[in-house]
Amino acid sequence: MAERAVLLVLHDVAPSTWPDYRSFVEAVDALGTVPITWLVVPDFHHHDSLAGQDDFRRLLDDRVARGDELTLHGYYHCDDQPAPHTPRQWFMRRIYTHEGEFYQLSRQQALQRITDGIDLFRRHDWLLQGFVAPAWLMSHGTRQALRQLPLTYTSDPNHLYRLPDFTPLDAPGLVWSARSAWRRGLSKILSDRREHHWRAAPVIRLGLHPVDMRHELSRRYWLQTLQRLLNDGRIPRTKAAWLATQP
Repeated sequence: MAERAVLLVLHDVAPSTWPDYRSFVEAVDALGTVPITWLVVPDFHHHDSLAGQDDFRRLLDDRVARGDELTLHGYYHCDDQPAPHTPRQWFMRRIYTHEGEFYQLSRQQALQRITDGIDLFRRHDWLLQGFVAPAWLMSHGTRQALRQLPLTYTSDPNHLYRLPDFTPLDAPGLVWSARSAWRRGLSKILSDRREHHWRAAPVIRLGLHPVDMRHELSRRYWLQTLQRLLNDGRIPRTKAAWLATQP
């Protein structure tokens, strides 16, 4: 029987979001060897830089030593481009999300920010294989930039893409919108349906966000879902490790 995997992915990892994740990560560690993919933001919202955060960087060093993966997740994780000019831009950048950092960037702008992130990883001796754009939104310029950088993969909500040619691999993901009670309730219903639909899928990604950790319903859901998928025989992998098993 072919291996079935589960990928546990923590989004928006930064010094200020670590307190949200701490107890959840401790609970995951108590389950045994479950590698985690951490989506690291170098300077979250322009005011949460990794520079000078020695304790947090040592934490990430320790996670790498445990077998976890660190992935570059944008650079600032906020949309700091000029105001939108069209109804579609307004919807995508002000209603859908305020954090689509790479949605509007030119090739050169994207290249500079991703290169800065690569340099940061190199300074700290962190192996870097993947880049994930905030909110999974990438401009044409960002895609052009990724084709010329020494990275292995990127992703969207339902796929991993091998770089530099963007070869897609099906990798469906569960993710919640947890900002309000009705969103959490709807997310629970949709996620249960999707998990059932994907029960035979070779891989399922669990995409967690800091806000999920602030509410008992969503936090409990993620831990119980991870346990259920592990008990069902799925092998926990990082994104890069799972990608390495694919032809």
